[in-house]
Amino acid sequence: MTIGNISGFYPNYSPYANTTSPSARSAQNSINPDAVNPSEKNDEHSIDPDKVKKPGKRSSPEDCETCANRKYQDGSDEGNVSFKTASHISPESAGARVRAHEGEHVSNAYKKAAQKDGKVLNASVSIHTSVCPECGRTYVSGGVTHTMIKYANEENPYIKNQKELDAAKFKGANIDYAA
Repeated sequence: MTIGNISGFYPNYSPYANTTSPSARSAQNSINPDAVNPSEKNDEHSIDPDKVKKPGKRSSPEDCETCANRKYQDGSDEGNVSFKTASHISPESAGARVRAHEGEHVSNAYKKAAQKDGKVLNASVSIHTSVCPECGRTYVSGGVTHTMIKYANEENPYIKNQKELDAAKFKGANIDYAA
């Protein structure tokens, strides 16, 4: 998360520290030696925002049992996609893995359309995110693929019904009488 020039989560950082002069900033740091200004931080004072226990949460992300035990499984009827059996994905790589999985469904739609002389009219993927109730980390919780295929030999049932009604209406309208 980036807000202005603030990047990440700094538990001892005052959002007003950048509005003061450099001499006042050093005075603030001398009052609170644990405060780290992100623009002046170095490697020994750097804080990894993904490893900090957030206020009001039961654990830090690295100790979260919920994230460690989360499993993903495909619920579609397609047999040639990944995650047919439940398996664990780390929260850091879940986004890429779920997007790749949903891409498999899109690829299958194009293959199916090509085999049956069809055309993919629409293929859309929605990626869902959630917040872990234990550690507060935002993670990719799943995805949904919607595809619309039109086949060349497929006839609209409404047009077919209209043609049948027209045939019944015009039957007998042009009768030739023998003279």
